[in-house]
Amino acid sequence: MLKKSFLPLVAAAGLLGTLLLPQYGFAISESQRIEQELNQLKKTKTAVQQKAADTEKEKGKVQQEKQQSTTDLNTILGQIDTTNQKLVSLNEQTATVSDALKDNAKQLEDAGARITTRDQMLKSRLRLMYMNGVVSYADVLLSSTNFSDFLDRLNALKSIVNQDKEILEANKRDRDLVAAKRVTIEKQLAEVKDLYAQAAAIKADLVVKEKEKEVKIASLSKKEQELDEITEEAEKQMLQVARQEATKQLALQQAKAAEAAKQSSGKAPAPAYTYTPGGKFAYPLPRVVNKSSDFGVRIDPFTGKQAGHTGVDLPSPQGTDIYAAEDGVVILATWWSGYGNCVIIDHGKGVWTLYGHIRNDGIVVDKGDTVKRGQKIAEVGATGRATGNHLHFEVRINENPVDPKPYIGIK
Repeated sequence: MLKKSFLPLVAAAGLLGTLLLPQYGFAISESQRIEQELNQLKKTKTAVQQKAADTEKEKGKVQQEKQQSTTDLNTILGQIDTTNQKLVSLNEQTATVSDALKDNAKQLEDAGARITTRDQMLKSRLRLMYMNGVVSYADVLLSSTNFSDFLDRLNALKSIVNQDKEILEANKRDRDLVAAKRVTIEKQLAEVKDLYAQAAAIKADLVVKEKEKEVKIASLSKKEQELDEITEEAEKQMLQVARQEATKQLALQQAKAAEAAKQSSGKAPAPAYTYTPGGKFAYPLPRVVNKSSDFGVRIDPFTGKQAGHTGVDLPSPQGTDIYAAEDGVVILATWWSGYGNCVIIDHGKGVWTLYGHIRNDGIVVDKGDTVKRGQKIAEVGATGRATGNHLHFEVRINENPVDPKPYIGIK
């Protein structure tokens, strides 16, 4: 019986709860509701920041691989250079031996021609002797008509004998030369074949190394492309979070202003956004410095390639104060991708300023803070994709980067 009477009470309590909950929900002020949404956005941002941290870690790996690829590429280029020097040396040796081979071949040809000519001459004489019969040198001398004729015949016979002797000796010398040249030529031919074989092997090795070089270059280009894509994606995420923060902070400022006006009989607090489009910003550093990198296309200090630069770089010692360029609300104050530690301030009407490469523990404002023109917000550092201490300063209109120089009065 007790159980039956308890059930209507439970049902009534449940019904009452459903009626009271909406009333409690309506009791939450607009600013509290927006702050709850901001807290939820903060959780979302934490997840995005973790993804950005993972991206930074991956970028570090890519940079190391890129550096290793560059080292490997330089090694291969050095090997190619050494191989080419060997090939040039071999080509010179081949040319020298080939010239010597041609010269020896010419000498061999000339000696062979001389031997052929002399052999024909000797054969002609033998043929004449055969046709006319063999006449002894004594018969030639004894058939002289007088002493003068005897002397003439004797001199003629001596000349013939000397000529025959010279022909035979010349033939012997040329035959010896031919035999020697043939041995030399065989050696030189073998040497030339060996040189050509070495050259062919080196050329084949060169082709392999050239292919390795092409593979390394392709790998390096792929890594650079991946790095660019990672950086671009990280910036998109940053802009998305900043956009959401700006929208919520504007709504929060408006809600607080409306609540304050109700509680103080219509007296509203000073607005956070006072910038008038076209107006000049305050310089974001204690003193004007020469910019180290301009807005627009420049040579990326990491990749060495041309790339777009979305702001100006203002070099200053580490720890130099950074000031807000104008009144506004901080919509981002954290590490983000290549910017390192970064602050973004919303000045209203779609105008933002961005301050990058802040030193570690150098941000002195929090997201949601209202800041005044000239107020210290951070300190100069070299975090993120920076090669030295400087402030990377941007002006963005409706999230798109514009040349910041006219806004801060520099050229």
